[in-house]
Amino acid sequence: MTQTTIPARHGKATFLKKGQTIKVINTHGTQVVDTFAFTLDSEKRIVTQMSMQHLRACLNKIIPAPGDGLFNNRREKILTLTEDTTAGIHDTIIAACDEDRYIELAGEAGKGHRNCADNLIEGLAELGIKAPQFTPSPLNLFMNIPIHTAKEGEKRGNINLSFEAPTSEQGQYVCLKAEVDCVVAFSACPQDILDINCKNPVDAHFEILD
Repeated sequence: MTQTTIPARHGKATFLKKGQTIKVINTHGTQVVDTFAFTLDSEKRIVTQMSMQHLRACLNKIIPAPGDGLFNNRREKILTLTEDTTAGIHDTIIAACDEDRYIELAGEAGKGHRNCADNLIEGLAELGIKAPQFTPSPLNLFMNIPIHTAKEGEKRGNINLSFEAPTSEQGQYVCLKAEVDCVVAFSACPQDILDINCKNPVDAHFEILD
């Protein structure tokens, strides 16, 4: 089976036919892969996009598991998560990083930092597809964002989150089955300031299984 590289800090996209499955591999075990999906018209213009807001409402959960559908902004199933060899720690809450995020984290040093928003544009452009004006919130595969409930003595409802290193291991993977013809785009997240990629972005890979 041929593997396609999602280069460290860069984006890659591929077409999927209905019924095909894409296997997303955390090759080194430490890399977050921002994952986007879109349906297109006959002119390769985006019609719908995978939506984490709609996914959470449809599933009544914040992390999908094997057997769960992944939904678009019309609440239609675009993909199904069919297999997950990790402990199931992924994220649907955090937005794709962008240059402004790195400026927020690092000041002037963050200007020009590679980011997932630009990587989405890069990946889609290779297929001749114009990215949406506003970057959708991705399914952040392998991203570890624990939710912390209120501690004793804190106000009720004081819930926080943190950015932690992935719990996945080398070679673990997630399989996503296309429920419709679509395009799937990936970013090997360039985050090297917080712990989410162990501060060392690396390659990931995918395979298309017929």
